[in-house]
Amino acid sequence: MSEKGRVKWSKNYMLSLLGQIVFWPFDERSEPGKLCFPGHCPKPSEESKPKWSRKTEFSGSLPEAFGRTKAKMEPENRVFRVTARSLRIFVFGESAVNSANGRKQKYHKEIIDQRVGRVMPENKNLAADGKRKRIQRLKKSIILMLMLAIMVPIVLCIVLFVKVLSLNKTLIMLSSQVEGLAWTVAEQQQELEELVAELRLNRKAGAVVTNRPVSSRVHLDHEETALPEPDQPEDSEQPLHRVYLTFDDGPSIYTDDILEILDKYDVKATFFVVGKESDAEKEALTMIVDGGHTLGMHSFSHKYAELYESVEDFAEDFVKLQSYLYEVTGVESKFYRFPGGSSNTVSDIDMQEFADYLESQGVQFYDWNISSGDGGSTLLSVDTLVRNCTAEIRENDVSIILFHDSSDKRTTVEALPRIIENILAMEDTVILPITEETVPVQHIN
Repeated sequence: MSEKGRVKWSKNYMLSLLGQIVFWPFDERSEPGKLCFPGHCPKPSEESKPKWSRKTEFSGSLPEAFGRTKAKMEPENRVFRVTARSLRIFVFGESAVNSANGRKQKYHKEIIDQRVGRVMPENKNLAADGKRKRIQRLKKSIILMLMLAIMVPIVLCIVLFVKVLSLNKTLIMLSSQVEGLAWTVAEQQQELEELVAELRLNRKAGAVVTNRPVSSRVHLDHEETALPEPDQPEDSEQPLHRVYLTFDDGPSIYTDDILEILDKYDVKATFFVVGKESDAEKEALTMIVDGGHTLGMHSFSHKYAELYESVEDFAEDFVKLQSYLYEVTGVESKFYRFPGGSSNTVSDIDMQEFADYLESQGVQFYDWNISSGDGGSTLLSVDTLVRNCTAEIRENDVSIILFHDSSDKRTTVEALPRIIENILAMEDTVILPITEETVPVQHIN
């Protein structure tokens, strides 16, 4: 700053300080650049008031927003104001200064109220619009929450319903599997009893087959024992080797397949059936008879403990099965095979008593002298079954082969075509069904 400037500034400073003392105070109600004595300052004109519009925004301190410049807050002016206040207190007294300051603060508040009042009417519509938008957003949020509160449980219910249906299907499937396993367990229990009977049979000195000793070859891993054929042929004019295919424990889910295979090769067989009473099994019994095959009996219940409890129990089971087969097929069967064979040792009663009862009823019983080996719980391979059924046929004039027609004997059905082909390929060999002229193969005299 030049020397001339400093002199001018000092002069203005002293004049301003003198004005603060003499004409105290600078009243905020006075127009800019004019001084007035306290209490006699006119109100500022409308043109001198700061302009206010809806675009005005508050920034900085409240005095700045109402037109007061930042220059008043600079350090030089702060010193000036403090000095002026001290001189005013010295000249007019502290109470007068405080009273004047109170009036100033009250007036500032009135100005603020007036100016705020000027702004609100202009922004009233905008505020109302903003409020309506907020309410609309709130309504939309509430509606969305209500929809979610309704839809989420519905979706969950649908998902749970689908899950329940799926679980219900799974439960039905598992129930059917359990029933199938129960039936399999029952069959295996019966097979176990037959195996026990077979082991006991092996401890005996020997069994006979129609006045001929039993073959020494025994299949310990199968259900029954393979025994040789009788000495005499049925008819001297018949082929040298006669083979009888017999199926125990049917009908089953594989009976239709067995009948189709037999019909394909134009051979007849013998089915020793049990008392199964479903519609499908009744139809299978009818198909056996209509196909020209022999229908034999294998007990109604196939339960050793009940069947061999006494001759009376055996007779009751026999009559029940014979009557049932006659009712379904119209055929009165005259052929019987003991469960476990006539040589089983499960019965505490001599098997000859049961054989005598059958003879009194005009019924002939038949055992076997070749076993396929499918009576055990182990599922044999096709090659093993073919070998078991065909290896000893040439050693016998009459060969009665034991098969099982049950739901767990899949490989028996698969091996049957090869067995038939191998037998038919043998010289002087024929496959026949059991008839009344067939010489029985029996394990007991």
